[in-house]
Amino acid sequence: FCVFSRKVVLLRAMQLIDEKLIGTILRPRRIDAHKGDFGHALFIGGSYGKMGAAVLASRACLRAGVGLLSAYIPACGYLILQISVPEAMCMTDSETEYISAIPANVSDFSAVGVGPGIGRHYATEQALFALFDTVKKPLVIDADALNLIAKNKDLLACLPKNSILTPHAMEFERLSGVSRTDRQAQIEAAVRFSAEHQVYLVLKGAGTIIATPTGAVFRNTTGNPAMATAGSGDVLCGIILSLLAQAYSPQESAMAGVFLHGWAGDRAAKNRFTITAGDIVDELGVQVTKQEQTRLQNGYPIAKYSADDL
Repeated sequence: FCVFSRKVVLLRAMQLIDEKLIGTILRPRRIDAHKGDFGHALFIGGSYGKMGAAVLASRACLRAGVGLLSAYIPACGYLILQISVPEAMCMTDSETEYISAIPANVSDFSAVGVGPGIGRHYATEQALFALFDTVKKPLVIDADALNLIAKNKDLLACLPKNSILTPHAMEFERLSGVSRTDRQAQIEAAVRFSAEHQVYLVLKGAGTIIATPTGAVFRNTTGNPAMATAGSGDVLCGIILSLLAQAYSPQESAMAGVFLHGWAGDRAAKNRFTITAGDIVDELGVQVTKQEQTRLQNGYPIAKYSADDL
């Protein structure tokens, strides 16, 4: 009875992330806007054999509207990223196969995201300590960056306040010790974790949950099972990083990020049984229909103007 009561109370306390809510968050672009108005994001990630994650996150970050993107990657990924994402600027680590340091100018960026494809090398773990100690603004933290935090809990104490953590169920099990097979227990643990560490916890899955430092809980309404595929989380990381760099708050970035991620996934899966993460990125940049434009008219992050208006 007690377990059932806690579940009912938590479900009632959840606010749905839907079109109406997102319409109050996203801002239309001014007709005279330029790239400097939309932030300069820094993505840190990739390692030997996992550069695809860096490519997906970088593509998603750009598709979601950031003005400029720099990627800090191991040297082995330079040609890969420059060819796959020519819009991104690249900086390379002194190590060839993994991240061992952070850029000297890391504090100069509008927002920083770290984790996809980064691996679990000891030197990378030490680079995370340096990152958390240097950057005092909220970060977007995903994938193996989360696994390194789970491995060395001393990193938790260094997390910049209001950072956005985006674990899937297995990653959150490592962080919290709560089994991935018990979704309700993980949601409750996410609420506690977020409040204790003063971070935004995006617990990915069917009906992604966002727990906030204040105790508020949100559930996303977009997305589908076809999105359960390699690289989908890397795309979400890139989208949230993009929004954070565009001066949305951490809470706004997390909520709009999961909604747009699922919305693009729904479009990608419309006529397909399965999709790839790259399909989700591609749908972020398509022209919205008149019906969708009406529903999101208060702020879909693509300019509402045609070339004829310029």
